[in-house]
Amino acid sequence: MNPRDDIRPTATPATATDPPALVVGVHLVLTEADRVLLGRRRNTRYAAGMWHLPAGHMERGEPVTRSMTREAEEELGISITEEDLLLVHTLHHLDADDGRSRLQLFFRPTRYEGRLRNAEPHKCSELRWWPLGTLPDDTVPYTAHALAGIVRGSTLSTVGWAG
Repeated sequence: MNPRDDIRPTATPATATDPPALVVGVHLVLTEADRVLLGRRRNTRYAAGMWHLPAGHMERGEPVTRSMTREAEEELGISITEEDLLLVHTLHHLDADDGRSRLQLFFRPTRYEGRLRNAEPHKCSELRWWPLGTLPDDTVPYTAHALAGIVRGSTLSTVGWAG
């Protein structure tokens, strides 16, 4: 075998002028009067045991609205059409744990079909409605930040960035 036949491409280090690689998260803000639905995370690498909105990540090849409707079905067993999603907050989050830039999108459905249930008990130990003004102390910090912004009517915020 010719040594040149085994040449593999190598990754080039990113530079400051390269476009950022973003992780895109989608979060469902289900409210009832002044309460919001949160789930206690279980068996997860991130924030196990903490309260968080029903959420997930955008998968390759799908728009963010489809990501959100898919996550609602997977986690809560409800159906939401993409047209029934309102973007209520955008959070640009610099994750202190891994240094990755994350764009967190928070959607509120105008309506949905089905009965809410914990469809992923292996990832969520319980679902509970919490008053928006008094979230539990062990809520994922960026989730609490975004919900406070939503209550104030803010549609954009950042967390974890210097300055």
